[in-house]
Amino acid sequence: MSVRASIGLGGNLGDVRQRLEAAIARLAGEPGLALAGRSRFYRTPPWGPVPQPDFVNAAIAVDTTLSPHALLDVLLETERAFGRVRDGERWGPRTLDLDLLLYGDMVLDDDRLSLPHPRIAERAFVLLPLADLGPAQIVPGHGRVGDLLRAIDTKDCLALP
Repeated sequence: MSVRASIGLGGNLGDVRQRLEAAIARLAGEPGLALAGRSRFYRTPPWGPVPQPDFVNAAIAVDTTLSPHALLDVLLETERAFGRVRDGERWGPRTLDLDLLLYGDMVLDDDRLSLPHPRIAERAFVLLPLADLGPAQIVPGHGRVGDLLRAIDTKDCLALP
């Protein structure tokens, strides 16, 4: 049985748009994944205390037969293939960041994965691309994406042509 999952993509080092396109193509070709939709690209300010360039963010929807943890493993392997090194620094610059945002209506919190993604309801760089995929989509425990988006500041985020 297939489940609709939402994946956030981002990066701020190098040719980010090209890398995001390549990562989307790679994910679309993975066994157990079928690309079901994609957002526009957004330029967004960095999050956290580390000075760094703006990010480019997007989201994709996939239909998957993979478990949430198996999908997470595919995302982590894809990050590594595109030069991402997870060195423990949070909110720092990165070549590619892939986050499993939603997995159907699942709510999960274990040592490897939290669903929906933590702080999803507070972050414009996540909600803007998710709204492109469907503003009526429900974030379990939080409400509709469109309603969440109206409650936060998006003035520093720009949809890219």
